[in-house]
Amino acid sequence: MKALVFENELKFHNDYPIPEIKEGEVLIKTSMVGICNTDYEITKGYMGYNGVLGHEFVGVVVDGDKELIGKRVVGEINLACNTCSYCAQGLQRHCPNRQTLGIFNKDGCFSEYFTLPKENILLVPDNISDEEIVFIEPIAAALEILEQVKIEPRYKVALLGDGKLGLSIALVLNAYNIDFVHIGKHEEKLALSSKMGSKTKLLAEISNEYKMSFDIVIEATGSKGGFETSLSLVKPRGTLVLKSTIAANEGLNLASVVVNEITIVGSRCGLFAPAMRLFENNKIDVKPLISHILPFDNALDAFELNKKKEVIKVLLKF
Repeated sequence: MKALVFENELKFHNDYPIPEIKEGEVLIKTSMVGICNTDYEITKGYMGYNGVLGHEFVGVVVDGDKELIGKRVVGEINLACNTCSYCAQGLQRHCPNRQTLGIFNKDGCFSEYFTLPKENILLVPDNISDEEIVFIEPIAAALEILEQVKIEPRYKVALLGDGKLGLSIALVLNAYNIDFVHIGKHEEKLALSSKMGSKTKLLAEISNEYKMSFDIVIEATGSKGGFETSLSLVKPRGTLVLKSTIAANEGLNLASVVVNEITIVGSRCGLFAPAMRLFENNKIDVKPLISHILPFDNALDAFELNKKKEVIKVLLKF
């Protein structure tokens, strides 16, 4: 089968073996996938992963559970052991024995076929297109913020970063009527956020009045500089939510975290079911975020395209 594999370098295979189904798994024929910044960070060393990339997908079950065969599906990307104390508390996303699709110890979805446990699978309602539902993982990740942090109406909130992750978070914050300022470097991307209902501000125009003025700052830049800027915007005893995965070995000055008693919240994967409801009830519109849809055969070109600053989301269609 065709597959995009990272083996210390990115390679496109035409003869990668179709995975065997393990007990409790289903085999999925991939319909569409999305390129995420985490995929790009993996090619720079993040997680030390080698294997088939990809974790944003929609596909059709072709083998495994008879009731699911022929169904259009998406799936939670963390594969838990379901036997440890974390899983017993409903924290499968933090299972110490977990695998993560296309990120850690589990071949991903950038291939014609891949497997997932049946328990990870969600059916896609007919009123949601492939182009929309392939965004369910980043939308679920954005919703994770609201699960972790209580955002009160009186709070001043800033979102830093106007890439695909930042814009996905902006969609969710607007869907929940949260008042925030979206700060970024690119006028055209902030214009998209503004159309969603966001207040926007170019990073170059941030004045001293913004320093140490926000109760909650959400960092979604994917850069060391973005982290440091986010840290400078949080008021004493405020909260900094880190959404980026950054493959970097550079040192960070965390003195202000101690001096200003800032709470730092790491925020990763979210639950798919709440995100599915946003799509099903037409609460969000992700289509303006799609920059390009390319055939999967052009996957290597798509990765290069994804690096361009003006590009938001690149999808690959099988």
